[in-house]
Amino acid sequence: MEISVRKFDLLKELLLMQGVVERKTTIPILSNVLAEATADGQLLLAATDLELGVETTCPVKVKTPGSSAIPARKLLDYVRLLPDAELSIKSLENHWVQIRCGRANTRMVGMSRENFPALPTFPTVGVVKLPAAPLAEMIRKTIFAISNEESRYTLNGALMVLKPGSLTLVATDGHRLAHIMTDKVTLEGVSNEMKTLVPKKAMQELLALIGDVPEEGSIEFAHDETHLFFRLPAPGGATRLLTARQLTGQFPNFEAVLPKDNKRVVTVSSEQLAAAIKRVSQFADERSHAIRMRLEPNHLVLTSSSSETGESDEEIDTTYNDEPMTIGFNSQYLSEFLDAAKTDEVLLEFRDENTAGQLRIKDSEDYQYRYIVMPMRI
Repeated sequence: MEISVRKFDLLKELLLMQGVVERKTTIPILSNVLAEATADGQLLLAATDLELGVETTCPVKVKTPGSSAIPARKLLDYVRLLPDAELSIKSLENHWVQIRCGRANTRMVGMSRENFPALPTFPTVGVVKLPAAPLAEMIRKTIFAISNEESRYTLNGALMVLKPGSLTLVATDGHRLAHIMTDKVTLEGVSNEMKTLVPKKAMQELLALIGDVPEEGSIEFAHDETHLFFRLPAPGGATRLLTARQLTGQFPNFEAVLPKDNKRVVTVSSEQLAAAIKRVSQFADERSHAIRMRLEPNHLVLTSSSSETGESDEEIDTTYNDEPMTIGFNSQYLSEFLDAAKTDEVLLEFRDENTAGQLRIKDSEDYQYRYIVMPMRI
């Protein structure tokens, strides 16, 4: 293989692949990126950690077609330091790779492409088109609620529900649940309800890849018995492919926990509430992050206390006119929702001190977004 390529063209693709490259692995080939130059002037790049894979292309001048597996992190770090110019990459004997740029000349130890695992192929049937911009927004509003506990395998991803006229994402870690739905879409290729679990890491990488998709662009989604596939358009007419091993198991019946009779409703400024929570939580218990939320006529009072750091309270004006009540929450859970909501006002809906509270965006035309948080005993 011998090619020449512009630095920033190569650097952009390498940056997109770093989230997939396995750094601490007992399988050395997984820390490499597979580079394959084709006769039609493309450099195919692939990386995988066996759970997730990314395939992309880069425009190059191909002198000699061929392929090589190159250490991904070292290649990225070195290319990043090169001047803004054209560089050449050439395969040498014993899987070494030579990189030249101006007066810089480097040789890196690579590996045989035969050791690189085969990546699954995008299915030819059952392809669904998903609107890129709404999907990205929905991921941002749910991904923080996905469980990080590996033992809770089915909670390590979000449930994606596809219907001909709606798209829904649901995420939970057992303590809180984020649910967002839009019916402002028409999904090509969907005739009946389709449910699938999308791993958290796949959602993170998908967000990064969507950045280059045009505002009105779409993503091709498909799945087989073991993998999920997301194919995205890239600049220059190329495509990028994200593959993820499917999560197995049954996602919890989320509809059973959606509140139906939370009649105590408070409308509050999102900015004021977020700022107050961040200040008051400075004096919350460091392990539980617990704060109290006290509802009184025309007021919402936030309080926290810790025997080690002190105590704090802050009052916010509201139009609340129901019976007083006090309920405890994990302050981090509230802050993460408010950071993701990006809205002027939020609705806080409660039934009593022992029942899950619900937070919603006020007057959202594009999405039905709700966030359910279990209360804490303080």
